Amino acid sequence: MSKRFLFLQGVSSPFFARLADRLVADGNEVFKINFNCGDAVYWMSRNAWSFRDDLSALPGWLTPKFEAHGFTDIVLFGDRRPIHVSAVVCAKQFGSTVHVFEEGYFRPNWVTLERGGVNRFSSLPRDPDWYLRQASRVAEVVHQHVHTPLSVRAAHDIAYHLANVGNSIGFGGYRTHRPYNAFVEYAGLARRFASLRFHESRDRAICNQLIKGAEGKTPFFLLPLQLDSDAQIREFSRFSDMVEVIDTVLRSFARTAPGGTHLLIKNHPLDTGFTDYTRVIARIAAECSINGRLHFIETGDANPLLEHAQGVVLVNSTVGTAALEAGRPIKTLADPIYNLPGLTFQGDLDDFWNTGERPDVNLMAAFRKIVMHTTLVNGGFYTKDSMEMAAHGALRLLTAAKSPLEALL
Repeated sequence: MSKRFLFLQGVSSPFFARLADRLVADGNEVFKINFNCGDAVYWMSRNAWSFRDDLSALPGWLTPKFEAHGFTDIVLFGDRRPIHVSAVVCAKQFGSTVHVFEEGYFRPNWVTLERGGVNRFSSLPRDPDWYLRQASRVAEVVHQHVHTPLSVRAAHDIAYHLANVGNSIGFGGYRTHRPYNAFVEYAGLARRFASLRFHESRDRAICNQLIKGAEGKTPFFLLPLQLDSDAQIREFSRFSDMVEVIDTVLRSFARTAPGGTHLLIKNHPLDTGFTDYTRVIARIAAECSINGRLHFIETGDANPLLEHAQGVVLVNSTVGTAALEAGRPIKTLADPIYNLPGLTFQGDLDDFWNTGERPDVNLMAAFRKIVMHTTLVNGGFYTKDSMEMAAHGALRLLTAAKSPLEALL
């Protein structure tokens, strides 16, 4: 039976347009709302409505469209964008199925696609035994490798936001969900990226000293930073920004971590540089008298560090799934989907430094298998091949009577 899909905002790429074409070719109807000029440019000549007013007017504007067109499903990227929060409420009132795309819970090679919501609003159970019971019911997921050069992703993002220069004329009511104007972020990124080459040799020396120093390996814990703009920080954690996270973790480390251990803090690859973390960390380290045991790096790959770290402390970063795959003890400071007894440390942060345990291998294998089977699509959002791959996989999930997770539940 054909469906009627309403598309809202997607990523800064042609992915939603390609997906819509596949749905139409499969016999479904697709409708779209453009909220800014970037949306319109990537949707191109396909039919769409334009919402040009203030966000407060959106529920009243949407209601007659749901009444007239009977949308069976809505499709969006990121369920915490203010325009999507409002639209999801309306969709649920009319009984429409909500499909949410996000970056993959496991990366690379995957994008997330769930019904109802993602992350905090995911329907994935929080019962470890459920994963162990269900793992035998699903086959191992076979996937293709996906490579997305940062330059391709950046080019799409810049094109999208260049188009949005025209918002004052065509979409006067639009307000971005991001905390900064895109071009302010670009300026920060450009300045930071230009300075990274001055940090590389120092960062490499720090990592080598911890992993294979002259006197042997130094036991260390890893704290990977996230972006302040991440909804997982702003909405789904008790922290207002990463400075609060750093302060909490450093003071706990100083209080109870074993005297011979060190703490390595790694900046996020896409940090804009608006916060001087070097100064922040130095100040707190001096107050806690742990200068010689604390290190901060701007560059480098987290994966080799995960292989050697005593444990990982994070808020709810997807570095967590990589750390679980590496068998590292983890303490989360929020409640990501992988925060399960047997996978992550369930006690207080002060106790983690001394009593953190490795994740249960069998539970991790079951969790990974189920998450990939039920919520992930092989592909990507930015290159031609990866978009085609993701659109092909998403078509099956969007048109099925039940999602793979619903079928298991």
